[in-house]
Amino acid sequence: MITATKGFRVRRAAAVAVTTGAVLVTGALTAAPAQAVTAPTITAKGGFLMNSATGTTLFTKAADTKRLTASTTKIMTAKVVLSQTNLNLDTKVTIKKAVSDYIVSKGASSARLIVGDKVTVRQLLYGMMLPSGCDAAMALADKFGTGTTVNARVKSFIGKMNTMAKNLGMTNTHFDSFDGISNGSNYSTPRDLTKLARSAMKSTTFKTVVKTKSYTAKTITSSGSTRTMGAWTNTNTLLGWNGTLGIKTGSGTEAKYCLVFAATLNGESVMGTVMTSPSATDRTTDVKKLINYGYAKIS
Repeated sequence: MITATKGFRVRRAAAVAVTTGAVLVTGALTAAPAQAVTAPTITAKGGFLMNSATGTTLFTKAADTKRLTASTTKIMTAKVVLSQTNLNLDTKVTIKKAVSDYIVSKGASSARLIVGDKVTVRQLLYGMMLPSGCDAAMALADKFGTGTTVNARVKSFIGKMNTMAKNLGMTNTHFDSFDGISNGSNYSTPRDLTKLARSAMKSTTFKTVVKTKSYTAKTITSSGSTRTMGAWTNTNTLLGWNGTLGIKTGSGTEAKYCLVFAATLNGESVMGTVMTSPSATDRTTDVKKLINYGYAKIS
């Protein structure tokens, strides 16, 4: 009788243990899912966000609608330059009067380069990407295009930009300038510009340039002396915020405010573009929302 009772107690204890285990297992399997991350609302007419590590799309808003690119065009200018074979970043380029004439005629943003000065390719990249110097962009286009005149070389360079766009699968993109001052046919989309950015950021030189907040160039004057230029400050005020690494702002009367951006925090990397934000403040707010959303979405 005692044996039977003990046996019963053992079996009952085992049953409770098994039942408890089943509850625990069941509880683990039926735990409430993590709260869904709500996609943000942005003021920009177009936007795109990806997980830059995997290329997975995280957010879209009119991501394939063609829009004016403004100075985000200069990302492609840098990409073409940095893709040249046997590129020597320390090669000196003499600033021509044609560059100065162009800036004056267009009222374009400038790195304040001085005619006759010798400036390295590396310095021109900083001058183009930080203060958004159209003079630096033209000097690079003239240097790396082919032809017997400045106009021919610049036209050749823009051709290289379009070839690169095609090679990168930027199917809704066309460039007609080296700096984003459109001649009627300079457009891209948030998705395409993000594709371009992802490719460009594979270059350590490009990555170093676009994350730099300030840069002071020392150029060589026509008389052979050294000129210390005024510091070039990056137009991207988001640099350093929440892991932001770059990449390029753009603005214009019709293009409004654009920004191609990349950010990495705690091993999570996002990259994206906003186009046609109503103001610089709205652009900043839009990008902050997308970066935060991207991190939350990945995690």
